Amino acid sequence: MTDTSRLETFCDGVFAIAITLLVLGIRVPDPSENLGAALVHEWPTFLAYLISFVTLGIMWVNHHRLFALIERSNPTFAYINVWFLLFVAFVPYPTELMATQLAGGSDAGRTLAMLLYGGTFVAIAIMFNAIWLYAASGARLLRPGLDLEALKVGARRFSIGPPGYLIITLLAVVNPYISLALVGLAAVYWMLPGSAPDPAPRS
Repeated sequence: MTDTSRLETFCDGVFAIAITLLVLGIRVPDPSENLGAALVHEWPTFLAYLISFVTLGIMWVNHHRLFALIERSNPTFAYINVWFLLFVAFVPYPTELMATQLAGGSDAGRTLAMLLYGGTFVAIAIMFNAIWLYAASGARLLRPGLDLEALKVGARRFSIGPPGYLIITLLAVVNPYISLALVGLAAVYWMLPGSAPDPAPRS
């Protein structure tokens, strides 16, 4: 067993890089282009950047909140976090792909791009749950003095993440724009109080 400081630092670094890479998907208009028209044409890119940035930012906040409850780490827990970060680091690619398809792709291309984009968040949600379930099982990695029953109630909201994102993703087959809008609304949901377990002490 080790403390979580190195793991938290690594996770923070991957989140920071992934969020930073999102901006590289925004094309700088050529000087010969009409700037106003070029910026308007880039609206899908700006929208995709905003939704992905906010979603990753909220995921980082909730990941940080989890580690306020977790005191120890072990190799298995570290590997689960590595797999989680695999999908976090991948987000800039489907973000740019989806924005490109929304701007000028075919109906089939927009649908497929949105399926990949949403599917990435399905995978992240699954791994987020895996992180918490492994750490909280038998309180194996949690810090002492926590109200375990209260944590279980708070953690149930995590469980809606994978099926919720899956439904949102599959809606891309009907309308990719609605699917994208719901990804944004899901990010707002995860900002709400009680969307993650809180470090409540035992009474």
